Amino acid sequence: MLKSTFAALAAFSIAACGGSSGSGSNPTQPPTQPPVTPPTTSGPSSLATGLQIPWSIAFYGSTPLVSERGTARILAVGVNGALTPVATIAGVNGSGEGGLLGIAVRDNYLYAYFTAGAENRIQRYPLTGQGSSVQLGTAQTLLSGIPSGSNHNGGRLAFGPDGMLYASTGDAGTSSRSQSLSSLGGKILRMTPDGRVPSDNPFSASYVYSYGHRNVQGMAWASDGSMYASEFGQNTWDELNQIKAGANYGWPDVEGKAGNSKYTDPLQQWATSDASPSGIAISGGNLYIANLRGERLRKVPLSATGTASEFYVREYGRLRDVVAAPDGRLYVLTNNTDGRGTPKTGDDRLLSVPVL
Repeated sequence: MLKSTFAALAAFSIAACGGSSGSGSNPTQPPTQPPVTPPTTSGPSSLATGLQIPWSIAFYGSTPLVSERGTARILAVGVNGALTPVATIAGVNGSGEGGLLGIAVRDNYLYAYFTAGAENRIQRYPLTGQGSSVQLGTAQTLLSGIPSGSNHNGGRLAFGPDGMLYASTGDAGTSSRSQSLSSLGGKILRMTPDGRVPSDNPFSASYVYSYGHRNVQGMAWASDGSMYASEFGQNTWDELNQIKAGANYGWPDVEGKAGNSKYTDPLQQWATSDASPSGIAISGGNLYIANLRGERLRKVPLSATGTASEFYVREYGRLRDVVAAPDGRLYVLTNNTDGRGTPKTGDDRLLSVPVL
């Protein structure tokens, strides 16, 4: 039975180095690392190199924290690109696309979404210390029993302007889960920061906020409170959706725009060869999408969500995450060491790029 649990678990270990990869694919080893490029005021620069299948960026104050899918490490990125292992999350056991996925920081807690064998879990950890000296306390499990698989694990975590924690889950390879309100798979979930079901969720006593999703990878909010999400399609269309409470986004009955009032159509869709949209961020009235297979950063104006422009096409390889950084720039994670990319010297890296 799917259930939420709040028992404190000693589910982390402080580590000075990463463990073995939990990926079922064969991660590609990057070449020898070059010097880190000092940040510039204009073009892209490398803030850190030598990351191993990085997945998500969160900020503890002004310090970037990065999750690594295979090693299960949380790394703090310091000045001059220094990478300090903060912790290795215990219990991470994922194959294929599973492992340590999304992270978020709120009110001196780090939240993590990860694969633990037959399920995905969401846990939080108290944060102490400052900068690269940050440490994690004892884990608290907020939600367990999320379906897992070698593919389609979802995994993005983000706090909305309402102070609630949102989590994207995949169908874990069983598409019927997406239309079933009794399953946590193929959904966007909404919970309080301590893991309870909010009283104003669209379905009574349920974490489900929206459904009919295949594999949502990015979530972000505009200044007016509108919520957006990027989603992997199957073979035809990848999607950018505006998320409404209780809405049905159609998978597996629909991929892309259906023109059927039963389902909510995407704002925009792309051929899967040009997209595989992952993390998203909003800054300056624009929505930015990191694309994996498409190997580009895409900008969508919120005033014209049916249009887009593209940057850095095939320049940095696969892009996993993008966030609006405290310094006013965009931070972008490459993802070329996951077995599907072609790593260059220095991969994988954390990039700083201007708001375009």
